[in-house]
Amino acid sequence: MNSNWHNFLQNLGEWQGSFTDVSVTGELQESTPSILSLAGSEDNQLVRFRIRRYGADGYDAAPVSDYEQEYRSIGRQNIFFDTGAFSKGTLQLAPFSEFGAEYGFVQENRRWRCVQLFDTEHNFVNLVLIREFRQGTNAVERPPLTVDQLVGKWEGQAVTAYADLQNPDHYTTSLEINQMDVDRLEQKLSWGNQTIVTSAKIAENRLRFENGNNPREILLLPDGGSINIPLQIQRHEPFFVEAGWLVTDTERQRLLRQYNAKGEWVSSTHIIERKMS
Repeated sequence: MNSNWHNFLQNLGEWQGSFTDVSVTGELQESTPSILSLAGSEDNQLVRFRIRRYGADGYDAAPVSDYEQEYRSIGRQNIFFDTGAFSKGTLQLAPFSEFGAEYGFVQENRRWRCVQLFDTEHNFVNLVLIREFRQGTNAVERPPLTVDQLVGKWEGQAVTAYADLQNPDHYTTSLEINQMDVDRLEQKLSWGNQTIVTSAKIAENRLRFENGNNPREILLLPDGGSINIPLQIQRHEPFFVEAGWLVTDTERQRLLRQYNAKGEWVSSTHIIERKMS
């Protein structure tokens, strides 16, 4: 795994896209056009960040907000992987405080990002979907993710980076997803010497997992995206939050943020999976 700064530089460019609010059930709501620029200088030792957001008239009018910032380093809560994919978010789950996590995937002339938001009672309340295209290219949006695209066997390579800066772990993963009925699927996830089998109820663009005491949901999103979240984060229990992006019909990437029973962020994982069948 390369340095965090080197991986951050994989995001350089000018990205035109939009920020779209998404309800907890997956309905697209208000959308804001945007142009985000990450420009390197001083032999890429300095990166200038600029985000412009536009109103109802789109890019033909002046931006309604324009924010700039310079970076010579990035905080430890921002983990960037070799592809440029990254995750960042709340470091410590605390009582009566909001919780959030952001994820980003990069593939050539495309970026797919999202922000998950939980309220002060740690209920999932909102998602912001960010679809970006490198300016000057003919990059296009992917179709919404479907159950049919997920069904099959996926073999993956994973990297886990740790909050305490210990050396990252590299390992293989296996994910098998089978549709058992019109409204139910089963998935079998294996890594190392561990295997977890779970089942979910299919409800349009949502997969509801009710194994254990804390229900989880996978929300299938536009542009090949998905999130995997607890509907409510339970204090004093370890948990993870996740986002995924179907880069091509046979390649999917996922990002996970893991928290321990004290609510402390302990690691971030990036998985690149390829469909075998």
